Amino acid sequence: MDVFEAVAEPSRRALLDALAEGERSAGELVATLPQLTQPAVSRHLRVLREVGLVEVRPDAQRRIYALRPDGLVEIDRWIGRYRRYWARHLDAISEHLAAAQSREEPGGE
Repeated sequence: MDVFEAVAEPSRRALLDALAEGERSAGELVATLPQLTQPAVSRHLRVLREVGLVEVRPDAQRRIYALRPDGLVEIDRWIGRYRRYWARHLDAISEHLAAAQSREEPGGE
């Protein structure tokens, strides 16, 4: 499995979102996905670890998970090829809004 396959699964994206806010214990991560069992969350975390998106460290009896930002580099590179299209669309929207605003009459609603 690669990074793209890993993030294609909604529960794994939810786990990444939770970890983007900071380190979490396995139990805290299970609580973020109440629709899944602990073993299911553990399987998702294992996949995320294997593709390099998260890391884990022991803390006494707990396992603490953290996001590995460098694991997202591959996705960022891929998305980077398309950012120019977003910029064009955002520029077009800005131009449209500016033109619409200049056509409005002063004091009009």
